[in-house]
Amino acid sequence: QVQLVESGGGLVQPGGSLRLSCAASESIFSLLAMAWFRQPPGNQRELVASITGGDTSDHDYADSVKGRFTISRDNAKKTVYLQMNNLTYEDTALYYCNTRSARYRWGQGTQVTVSS
Repeated sequence: QVQLVESGGGLVQPGGSLRLSCAASESIFSLLAMAWFRQPPGNQRELVASITGGDTSDHDYADSVKGRFTISRDNAKKTVYLQMNNLTYEDTALYYCNTRSARYRWGQGTQVTVSS
């Protein structure tokens, strides 16, 4: 069973930054398109950012985070990252990683709370 372990969340003031990490146990990690999702309180889970696998590293972002969030990956470490800058109250959510198609069981997520 593939495991996804998210970390790096926390409490941050508006305008602050956080870097999330997601470690995967999948041996074919480097081939997979990976993504970050988030679930704000009382709302459905939504796609935040994705990055292709294989020989490419193309990014795609939700309009709400473009220019503020950056997704990246380290295939040697089987880890995908989400650098989040200029955070706003609306970024408060439980953040998850998975493949772009949500292929695997969801991990526990990591909580990001933006509050003054």
